[in-house]
Amino acid sequence: MTDVESSTPADAARPTHHVQSLARGLAVIRSFDEEHPSLTLSEVAKRTGLTRAAARRFLLTLADLGYVAADGQRFSLTPRVLELGYAYLSSLTFPELAQPHLERLASQVNESSSVAVLDGEDIVYVARVATSRIMAVSITVGTRLPAHATSMGRVLLAELAPEDVGTRLGHQQLQAFTERTLTDPDALKGELSRVSDQGFALVDQELETGLRSIAVPIKGRDDRVPAAVNISVQASRWSPEQMRQNLLPALRRTAQAITQDLQAVDADQVLNMPPRR
Repeated sequence: MTDVESSTPADAARPTHHVQSLARGLAVIRSFDEEHPSLTLSEVAKRTGLTRAAARRFLLTLADLGYVAADGQRFSLTPRVLELGYAYLSSLTFPELAQPHLERLASQVNESSSVAVLDGEDIVYVARVATSRIMAVSITVGTRLPAHATSMGRVLLAELAPEDVGTRLGHQQLQAFTERTLTDPDALKGELSRVSDQGFALVDQELETGLRSIAVPIKGRDDRVPAAVNISVQASRWSPEQMRQNLLPALRRTAQAITQDLQAVDADQVLNMPPRR
């Protein structure tokens, strides 16, 4: 037997359909990560549990296929490995793509997180992870809320041309939900300009007393902003400044992760959006 084909007791316990060489080849690919972008042959063997001879054969095969590049004694992955995930990402709907990122964010900050898109004068929730009940109204996927009084709505409105905002909101009296709600069109216009400049929106008890939320944009392949992601908190637990300092960085990392997934696939297809002309 060759080194690649040699078996171990653990291998013997595998199902009969198990393709050992495929599993080991994938293990070689997974041995590279953010902390180990390049590895020597010995390091790959150690991280995968393979012999040096077996690790060498897998690395050279991956190099022949274009997935690994060699620089002297060190090996690294090439951008071609992205093809391995493309088929999976492109098969997902946008909520399916966003949901795992929301789950990680909610677990990290222990607060509820959502993704929404703009539809007329409302936002529509398309993905959500709730850690607690913080609103009087129950928020689920499909819930609609007024864009002008929500953090995600303001992020999405801020990306529109002023005339488009006027078209969406100008025909109606902006509803006041609390005494803090911005209902003056000029004041809202100024707030949207500020949101556009700073790259996030923080809404302080304008939709519901005791509720604060902070949102950032999610971008498609051509930098359009088709969706926004937010964190909602109880005002008694988080001050606006604490939200900016402690929640905003994690929120931005989540938005960037979702953005990267969108930009790796045909975002227009995933989002069911017509291409920009």
